[in-house]
Amino acid sequence: MLTGAFNSSGQIYQISGKIFDGLVTYDFNFNPQPQLALSWETSPDGRNLTLRLRPGVKWHDGQPFTSADVAYSALQVWKVAHPRGRSIYANLEAVDTPDPLVAIMRFSQPAPYVMNALHAVESQILPRHLYEGTDLNTNPRNLAPVGTGPFRFVEFRRGQFVTLERNPDYWDQGKPLADRVVIRFIPDPAARSAAYEAGELDVGGSLPVALADARRLAALPSLELPDRGDEALAAMAYLEFNLRKPPFNDVRVRRAIAHAIDRNFLLRNVWFGFGKPSTGPISSAMTKFHAPVTAAYPHDPALAQRLLDEAGLRRGAGGIRFRMTHDPLPGSDFYTGTGDYLRAALGRIGIAVEVRNSDFPTFYRRVYTDNDFDTTNFAAFNLTDPTMGVQRFYWSKNILRGVAFSNGSGYSNPEVDRLLEAAQIEPDERKRFDLFARFQQIAMEDLPNLPLGDIKWFTILNRRAENIITSPFGVHDNFAAVTLKS
Repeated sequence: MLTGAFNSSGQIYQISGKIFDGLVTYDFNFNPQPQLALSWETSPDGRNLTLRLRPGVKWHDGQPFTSADVAYSALQVWKVAHPRGRSIYANLEAVDTPDPLVAIMRFSQPAPYVMNALHAVESQILPRHLYEGTDLNTNPRNLAPVGTGPFRFVEFRRGQFVTLERNPDYWDQGKPLADRVVIRFIPDPAARSAAYEAGELDVGGSLPVALADARRLAALPSLELPDRGDEALAAMAYLEFNLRKPPFNDVRVRRAIAHAIDRNFLLRNVWFGFGKPSTGPISSAMTKFHAPVTAAYPHDPALAQRLLDEAGLRRGAGGIRFRMTHDPLPGSDFYTGTGDYLRAALGRIGIAVEVRNSDFPTFYRRVYTDNDFDTTNFAAFNLTDPTMGVQRFYWSKNILRGVAFSNGSGYSNPEVDRLLEAAQIEPDERKRFDLFARFQQIAMEDLPNLPLGDIKWFTILNRRAENIITSPFGVHDNFAAVTLKS
């Protein structure tokens, strides 16, 4: 799939962000800037958002981009099928289209977060004329997208590459500055590192090389790891429990596992310093919403063993208390290395772990469709507001069969639902912070998942590539201004 309109996989956005523009983009202070929307206005009660669209924008097949595309995407795609969109647009009741260049989003409650959600990474607009009346999941345009962005889709060869070419009808006259973008798929991290070192690749984001190689490559005169470009992502690493299955439905077992994990060791030896241990379910990078929590889980194997004894899981033959499976997210040594560490750490307290490394389709099916897992580790973007990036993992209404990066644990707590839903509509910043602070406390007590680390997602660049990092979304942005020095 090459559209992120109803899939939140970070890898997709590095491709689709060049094909689709958003209603707005953002500067490094997170102020919205015009893109497909020229201007916007929020009603005094916070329930209506009027978007005035840019004239003359065309889809890549030549059809005009209009407010009807916004209405279709918001109501029939983001609101119903996007893992984060289901909470972001939960209170969206209608999108009025009084003019082809005017879309009025009408919410049943105030939506104080919505202006943070209109970038192409979060709310990608699909062409209504190619999607309406079709099955979203099987529409052939998912693999041959038609967008409004600076680059048009040319070719997709599975496991090899995606080729995009310059859009000659792009609304931003004179752009894009590059003629072609080729996205290569190189599964082996050592091969990726060698390709950057040899000058065969120009840019990669979201852990593009093995963590052990990153610092070495950054020291080469031809390459750099820029400090900017992940501010809007606020990535976090999680260990998620399947609460549907014993013994993980016992909070003592979840807390025991939390105490068995040395997150500082993980940071130093598996993540090579790219981040810091998490203290709660909201990333510390999200300074407006992050709060200290009262339920901490320091590394304490002795306490972990006492908790397992209390749960009736005493050591048996070979010192084993119970056996379990663990499914790391595929795609990087960051995930597989974390899985290997968890196997060793839990083995010390008598839990025998089978790590099941798999491809993406198998992982998604096991975790989010069949719920055939015990624990899993993955990373996800918190983005710029907890309603956008965090709520999806804890809200019971987001327990969705087949939807990746939703509430995979099956966690349901009515008080957590109430807090998250109240924060969704609370316009007062102080009150909203307090709601999220209480949510963080309960989430760490219940522990449906264990936040492992606030991760520094890095980008690697060949120094000949210019104007790559132009917003806090970094390599996920549209590359309209990118040039290469000869």
